[in-house]
Amino acid sequence: MSVIWTILIGFVAGLVARAIKPGDDSAGFIVTTLIGIAGSLLATYAGQAMGWYTAGQGAGFIASVVGAIVLLFIYGLIKRK
Repeated sequence: MSVIWTILIGFVAGLVARAIKPGDDSAGFIVTTLIGIAGSLLATYAGQAMGWYTAGQGAGFIASVVGAIVLLFIYGLIKRK
């Protein structure tokens, strides 16, 4: 069940990140979900490395959205080239 919740939260975080980030993002459902999940993982590992989270503690929803926005900017830079 936790995998399903991770996918669902990742999808919602990806949608929110796409709504916040300016510009035209023509990414589909799967790419949005993957970017949201990866953003959540990025926020979790970066937060643990900086000492914000303890080992085994995940990032919150806002941090997941911020991580997804960072990945959307990187995705946009790669896609343009």
